[in-house]
Amino acid sequence: MCGIVGILAERPVAGLLVDGLQRLEYRGYDSAGLATLVGDGIERRRAEGKLANLVERLVKEPLSGTVGIGHTRWATHGRPSEDNAHPHATELVAVVHNGIIENYRVLRMELEAKQYRFASETDTETIAQLLTDFLKQGMTPQQATAATLARLEGAFALGILFKGHNKLLIGARRGSPLAIGYGDGEMYLGSDALALAPLTNRITYLEEGDWAELHPGKAI
Repeated sequence: MCGIVGILAERPVAGLLVDGLQRLEYRGYDSAGLATLVGDGIERRRAEGKLANLVERLVKEPLSGTVGIGHTRWATHGRPSEDNAHPHATELVAVVHNGIIENYRVLRMELEAKQYRFASETDTETIAQLLTDFLKQGMTPQQATAATLARLEGAFALGILFKGHNKLLIGARRGSPLAIGYGDGEMYLGSDALALAPLTNRITYLEEGDWAELHPGKAI
């Protein structure tokens, strides 16, 4: 089962994200990765295999940013590889996902017909590309999220970053648990409370079918 960690803070989050993923290693995984907002863009570091491989890459290629998402993946769609590792991203969004999108093939065909090009074999990349399509139609991140969730069939817990929105982190769940943690001006997402334990003892779980906007110190 995959693991999710998300952090919205005023301090660099890459090390904190890795710490959270390490607490989820018991779930089993075959690749791992992080994405953060850096300047006006999204940066990622991903690696096949154990978290140690991701940590080694981060030593060589440090990742800054005060808002980010991390993931440990257990392959369901597509072989274990860096290309298939989460987070999946476009120039506008980055997404981590637990669960299975049952209608991803139909969605992918629709997006490919619009000239969207995919870099992985995963169902998750379809979510990132669908969000991007709605954003390019002029929707806000919140509107694009609502429109995307309405198109998805299956189970998911999601953590989503949006380019240019350094004070926003969105989480959503349907069929897979997702916890929200509250800190001192910071907010957290985790696939279970264990991932967030050292960061906060104020944790709630999203209700089935809910999604939430995380802003500094609050969730909407």
